Amino acid sequence: MAESIGLLIQRGTRAGLYTSLVEGVADGLDENAYPVLSGLARTGPSNAADLAAVIGLDRSGVSRHASRLEAAGLIRREPDPADRRSVLLVLTYTGIAAVGELRRRLAERIAAALEEWPPGEAEAFARGLRRFVAEGPF
Repeated sequence: MAESIGLLIQRGTRAGLYTSLVEGVADGLDENAYPVLSGLARTGPSNAADLAAVIGLDRSGVSRHASRLEAAGLIRREPDPADRRSVLLVLTYTGIAAVGELRRRLAERIAAALEEWPPGEAEAFARGLRRFVAEGPF
């Protein structure tokens, strides 16, 4: 199990998946910027340092990808009302639509991968995975 999880979370594995998901979704969105866009969808408005901790990148990487996503109209920067020195990264309507498309594509890929599984096995896997994520070592 540890080996399978290790393969699943390898950067190369994720990058390959992200590459196929982002293709043609929006200019400025590539496999490297995907975690920033996806992370903002999960966290809501966030500063670069906090988002970096959530998605596993450093702050400068988040800022660099955020600049490209901002230029593409997928996110915007807003003053942080809680800290005047800080800036929040926020999804735009275009960014929200892009995330919707990315999630649709991911769900489609997962469904296709599981369609040959015996009845009930995919549902049992999903329940077990949810439990593992909630109670596991992460």
